[in-house]
Amino acid sequence: MRTALVVGTGLIGTSAALAMTARGVRVHLRDTDPQRIRTAASLGAGTDAEPDGPVDLAVVAVPPAHVARVVADVQRLGLARGCIDVASVKGGPRRELRELGGDPVAYLGSHPMSGREQNGPLAATADLFEGRPWVLTPTPETDTEVLNLALELIALCGAVPVVMDADAHDRAVALVSHTPQLLSSMIAARLESADETAVRLCGQGIRDVTRIAASDPDMWVEILAANPGPVADVLAAVAGDLDEAVRALRALDSADEEKRGGGAAGIEDVLRRGNAGRARVPGKHGQAPAVYRTVAVLISDRPGELARIFADAGAAGVNIEDVRIEHATGQQAGHVQLMVEPGAASALESALRDRGWSLRRL
Repeated sequence: MRTALVVGTGLIGTSAALAMTARGVRVHLRDTDPQRIRTAASLGAGTDAEPDGPVDLAVVAVPPAHVARVVADVQRLGLARGCIDVASVKGGPRRELRELGGDPVAYLGSHPMSGREQNGPLAATADLFEGRPWVLTPTPETDTEVLNLALELIALCGAVPVVMDADAHDRAVALVSHTPQLLSSMIAARLESADETAVRLCGQGIRDVTRIAASDPDMWVEILAANPGPVADVLAAVAGDLDEAVRALRALDSADEEKRGGGAAGIEDVLRRGNAGRARVPGKHGQAPAVYRTVAVLISDRPGELARIFADAGAAGVNIEDVRIEHATGQQAGHVQLMVEPGAASALESALRDRGWSLRRL
């Protein structure tokens, strides 16, 4: 691939453009907002100049509701040899393209499973897709050249190709992406009118659950409007669990010992099913999640503290498998939780204490 056209210079489009230009592809940028094009170009994502002729690949990075029309326009104008989109819903746009008279042979639906809470070109990075799954939804009529161009793009972005049926993809993302967004927002919405005292008690659990609730509502309305059925199906199943949990909790508040026992069993059931589901979420390098030991270290909010603790762990010969930071409310301090192999935890604790760090038992 020597040339590409990116239509839509938001987070995903600009990130793909940055990755391609960094590897020598000449990228042309298009957007309905000229300011976004200028911003993306200033970041090194490509040029706002029109291509001299058809580019090798057009990457359509617009909301799902607009994908089919933009792809049809790209094909009608002969702007590219092949065209892919990167929207988070796949079945609907493909069917709409057929209705518009587009060419399904030169088109391939795709979806990089990567993103951030922020949107727009300023949030883009060339490494956004590194190591992340990138779904491809070819059909028997998809041109091999278009598939190969898409695979080359994925390689340039450092992502991992995953081939799926379009409708199966939409059901999958309803479960692992779209419904979690709604649930996160619903939990965060409880905080809007909560007492200030309660809000000040927020710890890492509520921060984890509500992190993606900071996402752009307009963007998510467009995504959910393109995949409402599968999301509603998952939410209906969750609603059933919620009803059962409410009944179980009411039973736990009963004076009847038998009812309390049934309530405890109901709560235990959903918690254990949660354990089983969480155990299926891929861990490091896509493997089954490992069981790590956590070493929690008190850390002050000063420049260089994180670098120093990582350097001390490295000097002790211990590999940090994962890390998280728990901030102390109203204080210039917090705890860094270092996840390590169980056999390395004691050595790390001893080494950090010897270097003056204060450890916290979890």
